[in-house]
Amino acid sequence: MHMRLLTRPLLSAAAALLAITACGASTGPSETGTADLKIMVGGLSKQIYLPNKLAEVLGYFKEQNLNVTLVDEASGQDTSEEVVAGNVDGGSGSYSHVLELQAKGKFLLQVVQFQIAPGEAELVSTQSAGKFTSFADFKSHNPKANLGVTGLGSGTHTISKALLGRAGVPETDVNFVAVGAGKTFIAAMQQGKIDAGMTTEPTISTAIKQGVARVLVDLRTPAATRAALGADYPFIGIFMQADYVSKHKGVVQRLVNAYVKTLKWMKSHTATEITDKVPADYWAGDKDMYITALDGQKDSFTADGAMPAAGAQNALDIELKYVKDMKGATVDIAKTYTNEFVSKAS
Repeated sequence: MHMRLLTRPLLSAAAALLAITACGASTGPSETGTADLKIMVGGLSKQIYLPNKLAEVLGYFKEQNLNVTLVDEASGQDTSEEVVAGNVDGGSGSYSHVLELQAKGKFLLQVVQFQIAPGEAELVSTQSAGKFTSFADFKSHNPKANLGVTGLGSGTHTISKALLGRAGVPETDVNFVAVGAGKTFIAAMQQGKIDAGMTTEPTISTAIKQGVARVLVDLRTPAATRAALGADYPFIGIFMQADYVSKHKGVVQRLVNAYVKTLKWMKSHTATEITDKVPADYWAGDKDMYITALDGQKDSFTADGAMPAAGAQNALDIELKYVKDMKGATVDIAKTYTNEFVSKAS
């Protein structure tokens, strides 16, 4: 057990993880009987992570004879670290973590893909909107702009670097600030701690409604993402240790079955029907706003959980070109994801 988990600000997540790992991480789930799994999620109440909670409330985990514990965590970066450490069986976070970890000799495998677009937006604070109308305006600005990300090393950090690079702006021309999401993100803008930042729904719509921010770059739909990043950009999904996947294919198949059925359910139901299934505290205090936000980005979710090969290549190209730590790295993309399980589920 990592002591780092015990000192995180999100004590509830730490306490939950401590409790469920008291007997150790999964040491060999039953391939045919009931299997206990722990999945850490980089922000359960964020809309981009909805398939996790929906699979639970719709009963699809239970249908597959799985006892799945969803552990809430603020950032996908921490999620991937806990999967590598073996403290949880799987993680729900950005595909970028899988790519970056392989370059460090740690092999995770994306087994089901939730999205082909990030479901994020770069917001600029209303007080800074006059200075920054595009990413190009961050170049050589004095003083440097402060850009908010969920956490340093997070998927939002990687996307921000890509948008800077595509605009011809060195990442050293800005300061990145970890501000989380939701209330902490909005407070950082209100207090002038960040000029702009990358975040997800329902934080985007809440910040706009409160007059705190405007959209600078929109990545909530596949079309907008292709315009901003050149192609589809697979973001949130489920990753597991490659070794775990090879040893527990039956369990992984059942887990993927549940997620694929959830994604299909999402495609066949309205944003209102989906919203009615999630806890009310996910709505950020405004159900109608939440529904509108979800309706606007429903197309970012895959219909069958499959990873698009061209999108995966685009994500890797972005890493190699715009993320400093990935320059010159060798990544075998075929070992970063598999569509084997979603094909059988479909």
